Amino acid sequence: MKTIVITGATGGIGAATARAFAAEGFTVIAAYRSKPAEADALVASLPGEGHVALPATVEDSATLATLAAEVETRFGRLDVLVNSAGFTRAVPHHDLDALDDAFLDAMWAVNWRGPFAAVRAFRPLLEKSRGLVVNISSVAGQNGTGSNLAYGALKAATDSLTKSLGRSLAPAIRVMGVAPGIVQTGFVPGRGPEQNAKIAPSIPLQRVAEPEDVARAVLACATHLTYSTGSTILVDGGRAL
Repeated sequence: MKTIVITGATGGIGAATARAFAAEGFTVIAAYRSKPAEADALVASLPGEGHVALPATVEDSATLATLAAEVETRFGRLDVLVNSAGFTRAVPHHDLDALDDAFLDAMWAVNWRGPFAAVRAFRPLLEKSRGLVVNISSVAGQNGTGSNLAYGALKAATDSLTKSLGRSLAPAIRVMGVAPGIVQTGFVPGRGPEQNAKIAPSIPLQRVAEPEDVARAVLACATHLTYSTGSTILVDGGRAL
């Protein structure tokens, strides 16, 4: 039985990814930070058996090491790691003073150091299975947009990390990125369906992505793009054009 660890599993993209992989027969390990009831409800809703919700805070490397040890004890293998945990808030790009040091440090810890630390923790298990890492990035990393300046810069750094790890961990581990545009989730506080509806006409495909659009791209990295590594796939409806 193949296994997948998803950080940020209670978020919109993380939960959709869990459903997509469970439907393909994977055992899902849903890693959550602070919502155990939501994580338990998610794994209970998935098709198949053996899914579990386990705690981990991506900016705390010790919790990732504990999670990796638990996965090895329970399952003995890991085939896919999806780094979906993230954090941001909307700040106008011209407002540099709002990006204080504490906020920047928190953004860095969750959005870049966290994915790196997860790969570091799970590397031995992934090497055994010749596994796959998928980093959830953003179109903001390619066009400098996004909820704030730091978010776009950190997602550009994530894309660079995907390239570097794709090269350095080959051939034992493949590393891919998936970069959504605007997705119909509550990821950015204060941005909901009303604002998304106003933005949709400016997107070439004339709609905002659903979490399932992103999850299908993540799944394709595991099932179809088996000769690819170090690449980041845009799932943005053409927003980067």
